[in-house]
Amino acid sequence: MDIVSIDSYQSPCGKLILGSYKGRLCLCDWENRKNRNRMEVHIAHFLKATFMEGESEVIASAKQQLQEFFLRGRKIMNIPLLLVGTDFQKSVWERLMQVQYGETLSYKMLANSLGYVRSVRAVANAVASNPISIFIPCHRIVGSNHTLTGYAGGLDAKCYLLELERKVLRGELL
Repeated sequence: MDIVSIDSYQSPCGKLILGSYKGRLCLCDWENRKNRNRMEVHIAHFLKATFMEGESEVIASAKQQLQEFFLRGRKIMNIPLLLVGTDFQKSVWERLMQVQYGETLSYKMLANSLGYVRSVRAVANAVASNPISIFIPCHRIVGSNHTLTGYAGGLDAKCYLLELERKVLRGELL
């Protein structure tokens, strides 16, 4: 059976669990996420792999880029990713990666941009199922009236990430 290497990273707004499989990052999830174990079971089942604690080159690179994101305002993450989900989920996650640093988009705008005008709830569920937080920036998706809505790491983490990006763009952090 193949191995998904996992390790953790303590960010300023919560602990992240990182997972890599065959040279690609497949997990960057909040330790405190409700039902996080279900996500790991899904990934392990899909990849026919087992989770094992350990470092990998990809995890080391991911930690470095996260450190740069939090401390120096890194705007572009360039770790090879392995998207584990349905084709629909993958299309939503790929679109999320196009939302620019410091910008936000509503769930409705996201659904419309994908051509799923009547499927806002399905798009929101795909956003909520994102297993690779920050690298796939689901924190940039907000309610239609710009309110902060659910986030796997909690609303405090979402607020922290959005404010961090705003500060970097205003030149207050660097």
